[in-house]
Amino acid sequence: MEIDSFFLQLVIILLAARFFGELAAKFKIPSVLGELLAGIILGPSLLHILEPTDFIKIMAEIGIIMLLFEVGLETDFNRLKQTGAKPFIVALGGVIIPLLLGFSISYYLFEFSLLISLLVGCTLTATSIGITVRVLNDLKRQSGSETQIVLGAAVIDDIIGIILLSVIYEFSLGKEINVLDIGKIALFIILFLIIAPVTVKILSSIIRYYEDKSEIPGLVPGTIVAVILFFSWLAHQVGAPELLGGFAAGLALSPQFFTPLNKFLQIDHHFTHHIEKQMKPIVYLFCPIFFMTVGLSLNLREIDWHSSFIWLVSISLTLAAIIGKLASGFLLLKDSSWMKWGVGIAMIPRGEVGLIFAELGRENKIIGNDLYAALLIVIAVTTLVTPFVMRYFYQTFPEPVPPKKAENAVQG
Repeated sequence: MEIDSFFLQLVIILLAARFFGELAAKFKIPSVLGELLAGIILGPSLLHILEPTDFIKIMAEIGIIMLLFEVGLETDFNRLKQTGAKPFIVALGGVIIPLLLGFSISYYLFEFSLLISLLVGCTLTATSIGITVRVLNDLKRQSGSETQIVLGAAVIDDIIGIILLSVIYEFSLGKEINVLDIGKIALFIILFLIIAPVTVKILSSIIRYYEDKSEIPGLVPGTIVAVILFFSWLAHQVGAPELLGGFAAGLALSPQFFTPLNKFLQIDHHFTHHIEKQMKPIVYLFCPIFFMTVGLSLNLREIDWHSSFIWLVSISLTLAAIIGKLASGFLLLKDSSWMKWGVGIAMIPRGEVGLIFAELGRENKIIGNDLYAALLIVIAVTTLVTPFVMRYFYQTFPEPVPPKKAENAVQG
């Protein structure tokens, strides 16, 4: 691809994402849907002006990493700690239930092979944290209790998804599934999430020290981006998704994040807000590229809309995908119905994560075009419809006021 063609594509993506995002916001629709729609309209599905080239995919990858950095930066760690085991419960339920439903439908109902059924089940497991978080931000719910649970659960089930992906890949190559290797990958990921935030905390104190001494503007955004990308690379090296590097970096810089080294590092909240202010323009430059790329990756022309097989498979798997994630929210037995529905709905989008599984199946010739098309329908429905459902849920069913707060308000 010529460099001038890449520049032109980037111009079109940035302007189209802004235009459709603004248009969506004007009609009180989450702007992420406008950016996804822009990708569908300009991509292979309709006009075929753009396609997700390797260069664009790299830019999109930076976009999701930057978005997860912002998510980590704005995460209320104290509230996340208060959720306790809830994210783990939701994550495990959100992986196991869709996996079992998808596998059972594929293996017993449609009589697919064991490998194909496992791939289909795995495609339904991981939540698209990028899309979910962006919609919650658009709805001003980034600090809600349900958001903290969803955030933790989505990160956990992304980790589980990566492990499952490695298992399926090994299986597709005809290799034996080595439990020891899978355990090593899981251990590396956990160690990374423990060590990386502490390291970033130390690096940020060094950046703060040298900012006042620097004679060249832009030290903070330049070095912070370098730190984010470095930890994203490091995450990949240990077998974790790159986006966890961005999340770990943002989490470490969050004012609420605490390590035993905090009293020695002397990092104040003002510097954290300074970082957030300087990084926001970079985040909002790259994020729309990611969401447009998700739309560009959905080639709806490949779907034979007249095939009854595709409709039967896609409807069955879509129901399994929705029910499986909704059920994960209802595993929070002691929480209110509002919280269960809020968490369950927010866990539904599959987006780019499901596309990775589907693309793996197609590239390795595990699945044919018909089943690939059916999986695209499942991914498209869960990705594009859920933001509307989330908006309807929050507008129609406001968060109930806890009894103690309501009593205090009456007394006041």
